[in-house]
Amino acid sequence: MNILLIEDDQAIFELIEERFGQWGINVSGPKDFQQVMDVFADKKPQLVMIDIQLPAFDGFHWCREIRAVSNVPILFLSSRDHPMDMVMAMQMGADDFVQKPFHMEVLIAKVQALLRRAYNYQEPMQSDLEKWGGAEIHYDRAIVHYNGEQVELTKNELFILKVLVKAKGQIVSRDELMRKLWDDERFVNDNTLTVNVNRLRQRLEDIGLVEVILTKKGLGYMAADL
Repeated sequence: MNILLIEDDQAIFELIEERFGQWGINVSGPKDFQQVMDVFADKKPQLVMIDIQLPAFDGFHWCREIRAVSNVPILFLSSRDHPMDMVMAMQMGADDFVQKPFHMEVLIAKVQALLRRAYNYQEPMQSDLEKWGGAEIHYDRAIVHYNGEQVELTKNELFILKVLVKAKGQIVSRDELMRKLWDDERFVNDNTLTVNVNRLRQRLEDIGLVEVILTKKGLGYMAADL
């Protein structure tokens, strides 16, 4: 994994570079803060961390520039703690915001969570196609085929379906689903999961797969063993 760290405090840069290097994650950054996009294009990072206060242009500017060309996860790292800064960061497409001073363990955990959420969805492409009774799940295209019909799923719907189908015939608890989807239950609530499961169930019903995602009251969900 490669991270682009847009940070002008050399001490912080070197600390992050050293600690993330211990996890096998390469950290690089621009020497010239007017050439950030050139470095971004050259390094092709899997995640970007940006300070707000920078020489030349601020972090919000670079967030906009990166978002114009890429969906790479972006994490703001700043000593500014005004709620509006966090709101602006998220509105411009940032995925998370960490306030300085920070505990390195917290930063590492947040980065690992972002990387898992962004790239674990690519895992199903390894197996590409899964047969589920008379249905075919095409993980690479996020499509389910059944009885001559097909439906396209969102990333979350596809991931939920994958977890349930891999455990078909067994109950998967709500807590386990939330952990797998969002890495930590603090990122979601019960309503969020319920909405995603109900939407998945409806999409499957649209192509004739009725009552294949079962709710086990007080326990969780189960994919029918078709």
